[in-house]
Amino acid sequence: MPLSLTVLLLVIGLLLLWFSRRQLLGKALVTMGVMLLLALGYGWGFSPALKALEREYPPVVDASNLAGLKWVVVLGGGTSSDVALPLATRLTDASLARLVEGVRLYRQMPGAKLLVSGGSVFGYGSDADAMQALAIGLGVNPADIVLDMESPDTETQAKLIRTMVGNERVVLVISASHMPRSVGLFERAGVGVLPAPTHYLVQDNTGFSPTDVFPSHKGFLEAQRVVHEELGMLWGRLRGQ
Repeated sequence: MPLSLTVLLLVIGLLLLWFSRRQLLGKALVTMGVMLLLALGYGWGFSPALKALEREYPPVVDASNLAGLKWVVVLGGGTSSDVALPLATRLTDASLARLVEGVRLYRQMPGAKLLVSGGSVFGYGSDADAMQALAIGLGVNPADIVLDMESPDTETQAKLIRTMVGNERVVLVISASHMPRSVGLFERAGVGVLPAPTHYLVQDNTGFSPTDVFPSHKGFLEAQRVVHEELGMLWGRLRGQ
């Protein structure tokens, strides 16, 4: 990941400067680390790349494209297992945005089922279980909710959901940057999808704020998302997926 690489360059460079005679190499590594830190903090190169990923599929604005569809599939994006927190805050920003969008679309599709997917990973809690509880709290009929509490990743989700929906085409709700890879995996598994991207990290805001001249953690998040998705798609191609 970009931040890990930045820290690694800086640490190795400082160790060389302080404890070795390889001063030139140490200076080069520290310089590279600082330049990468600036690039990440300001989003140089990464914001346009992420925007291209997020805008590959348009959002579903109204119900005109939903006719005949009976499944809304929401893929989880992380959940905390801290039961002392309110349920809505236990879902990550990604999971919360996906669920809200899924519920919005479900309410425009009479007779539809809301399929929430995501198993527990490293003991952090089940995405599907938490999303089901919050969906019920938002007014979704419990009888309309279908759970996939087993899948640990998108590839497994696509294969398992294929067995659950059969030949039905589904509305697929996931973060916009994750949509290109998800569509590929679902279609590979034999599931036809109507992409419904949400949780956009890159947004075109008008005007100027003084904070725009300072680096931000947002740039690090954007860079990490770009690298994660590009490596995921590369790995999928290498495996013929």
